[in-house]
Amino acid sequence: MEKDKALALVKEQLTDHRYQHTLGVVEAAGKLAERYGVDKYKAEMAAIFHDYAKFRPKEEMKEIIQTQGMDERLLSYNAELWHAPVGAYLVQKEAAMEDEDILDAIRYHTSGRPGMSDLEKVIYLADYIEPGRHFPGVDEVRELAKHNLEEALIASIRNTIMFLLKKNQAVFPDTFNTFNDLVLNNRS
Repeated sequence: MEKDKALALVKEQLTDHRYQHTLGVVEAAGKLAERYGVDKYKAEMAAIFHDYAKFRPKEEMKEIIQTQGMDERLLSYNAELWHAPVGAYLVQKEAAMEDEDILDAIRYHTSGRPGMSDLEKVIYLADYIEPGRHFPGVDEVRELAKHNLEEALIASIRNTIMFLLKKNQAVFPDTFNTFNDLVLNNRS
């Protein structure tokens, strides 16, 4: 699929603000892909489609999670997690995207997962550090991303977990497991 066609499909699904965020994620993903030897086309496609389901009704997302054999544990956690796996499903169904690498990068961009591919890491991180993001810790992660993909990912997940803990919100187990996997596999 051509980039312009993908952007047009996504623009129909998003608010103007979220579309601008998506363009920032595409920019960050392209730079990270070049820096870390990841297929730039796949990174840009995953970045374009990463929030495809963001504004779908919660009931629709819940039904898709239940009927498509997705991890139903998601339903016990913040609905912000749902758009990633539902998005992968809808991008395959509605945009005819068949590339499993791209679909997995979309599927895991909110929770992460142990054993993430480099493409999955790039999309997770690009979503976190895109130029329009402004929150405590993002500049540190942007700096880390210039030198070490895993260290940047560890810092971003640590920040996310700490943010959720401070708000007394539950943390999805896959996010903890991703953090542990990265830390254990990144020891010198």
